[in-house]
Formats: sequence, structure tokens, C-alpha cells
Amino acid sequence: MSRVIGKTDTVKALGAMSGTSLDGVDAAVVETDGVRIMGFGPSGYRAYSDEERATLRSALGHWHGPEVDAAAELVTIAHAEALSEFDEIDLIGFHGQTLAHEPGGRGTLQVGDGDGLTQALGVPVVWDFRSDDVAMGGEGAPLAPFFHFACAKWIGAKEPLCFLNLGGVGNLTYVDPSFDGPEAPGALLAFDTGPANAPVDDLMQTRLGLPMDRDGAVARGGTVEMGALELFLAEPFFNKVPPKSLDRNDFAEMIGLVQELSDADAVATLTGMCAAGVMQGMEHCPKRPARVLVTGGGRRNPVLMEMLRAGLDCAVEPVEAVGLDGDMLEAQAFAYLAVRVAKGLPTSCPGTTGVRALVGGGMISAPARARSLP
Repeated sequence: MSRVIGKTDTVKALGAMSGTSLDGVDAAVVETDGVRIMGFGPSGYRAYSDEERATLRSALGHWHGPEVDAAAELVTIAHAEALSEFDEIDLIGFHGQTLAHEPGGRGTLQVGDGDGLTQALGVPVVWDFRSDDVAMGGEGAPLAPFFHFACAKWIGAKEPLCFLNLGGVGNLTYVDPSFDGPEAPGALLAFDTGPANAPVDDLMQTRLGLPMDRDGAVARGGTVEMGALELFLAEPFFNKVPPKSLDRNDFAEMIGLVQELSDADAVATLTGMCAAGVMQGMEHCPKRPARVLVTGGGRRNPVLMEMLRAGLDCAVEPVEAVGLDGDMLEAQAFAYLAVRVAKGLPTSCPGTTGVRALVGGGMISAPARARSLP
């Protein structure tokens, strides 16, 4: 059973994220009124099997067809399994799985059945977060920045700082916590920095049959090929003024740039490309941030973190340094955003996605019966 959410209520929201790294479903609880974070609850993880990962990978870049249908069914079932482990939840934020992202073109596609999920779990589900933003001329990504602003307030930050998410694609959020709210002009700037783990994961899978370069072990033994790095940075994307976003496969040709290199040199070069994209992106920050807090799987790669520390003129730390959970930050973000959608609050703004006006994106699916607050 679910309850009707009032404008001033503190809500126990459960967020779920299945990212471009295709590793599995992250799920995490946040208690929030849609503005402030009141507390963090339990979290969980449901890994994709090799077979499931292959099903999702085969659907990447497709907008319709049997591959997309199979991926959508898989994503819905996997999320139902992951989210059924949580009790006493008021609202679910369901991101789904991004298969294709083409703002200004065909739009954006996150598969997964929010209606089916709410009926299976008996809890209202907010989903399809990105489409309204894209329809209003925005990039539809990144969407975590409003949550990053709340996190900056939660940790008591006083100076500008950046949150850097290194998943399949890298994205950066510049936060100025001196502003009262995330929608204020100048409070946020957000954009994708370039590919992150996805090209490394793809190369590791193709060449070595491994899902990732665990602990940067392969990259550690290689050397960055500077010619390939220079060709990578010559891509027009890096000269584009943010906000800007990427599809997971937008830089698929990166693999071709390292095709003739040894395994170690190829992985080192792709890792260096990720770091270089971040360094280029930092030049867009309005002020020098006091620190960069890194979330996502990339923070576990010591080679990548060393490259970032060498190339950035500020402290670079995993988000755990300030008491946040780098594995669950994106799932928590969609829990937080779901509450904002339910309360009619914006989830993106011109500074985060380039959308023309404040947008509160997302569809809300309700179970067959709901109860009001006593």
C-alpha cells in the first residue's frame, strides 16, 4: 500500500539506477522533503549475469525492435527483484536503462516498465525522467546535479566544489553552495566530460574476456599513446560549451585509435582519455573548485585517480571522504528526484541540461489502491 504525499512531507524514497557500465541495479533509500536531505537509508545491489549483460549490450543504440523489447523486460524484472527487498517505502524513483540518447535528434530512450513495476511492488513509481527535458530543448543529462546541490548542503560545504561521476560516461557537476537553491542562476553547471569506463570495459571484454580493468591493473603496466590522445581531444565535443551530453557509444571509434596497441598500452591510453576529458571540462567551471569528489566505478581505479590528481589543480577524493556512498549516489539521486517530481519541483534547469526553462520531468505511476496519511 502507498500513501498520498503532501507538499511538506518528509518522504522515504527508494531510488534505482542501472547505468551505462551495465554491471547491475543499484538501489538506495533517501529520506527527504525534496529540498533537504534528512538522512540516508539502506542500499542494495542486484548484479547482472553475463547473459543479461549481453542482452543489454545487444540493445545499445537501438530505438525499437526485439533487442529493445528483450532489454526492457529484463530491466523490469531485475528491478522488481532488487526493489522488493525494501520495506516501508513511500515512493520509488526508477531510472531504467538508457539504450540510446540523441538530444536534438530522436530524443532519449530509457527502457523499463514503470507501470508494471508499481503494480508489482504496490508503491508509486516515478520514471521516464529525461524525456520532458529533451522535449524542452535540453540535453536530458546529467540529471543528478540537483541532488549534488543537496549533498553539498548536507556535508556543510562553504566553497564551490565539483562532483565527478565516472561511470560508463563521465559527468561533472560544479556546485556553488552559497546559493539558497539549485535552480538559482549560477548555483550549478553540469555536463558530460566524455567517455569514462565504457571504452575500457568494452576493450577488456573483447580482448581479454573480462568485464573491467579491475584496480587499474592492466593500465598500470602500459603507456599512454600521446598521438591517439591528441586525436581524441581534437573531437568537436570538447570545444562545445556546456551543458552537453553523450550517448554511451558516441566515442566508439576510440577503440580504433588504440587498435594496434598492446593490451596494456591500449587500456592505459583509454584511461588517459577519460582523465583528459575531465581536465578539459574543468576549464568551464566559473570558479576554481576547492575539491573534486569522485563517484562511480572510476574512483576505484587508482591509475585513473592518479592521472586526475596529477592534472587538476585541486584536491581529488572519492566521495567517501565526506561520508557519502560512491556506489549508491546515482540511485540516491533518483530517489531524491522522484520526490521532487511528486511535489511539482523542478529537476533540471538551464545550467544543468541547457533546457530553456525549469523542468520537473518524469511520469508517475500509481498502484491500484493508495491510502492517505492518517
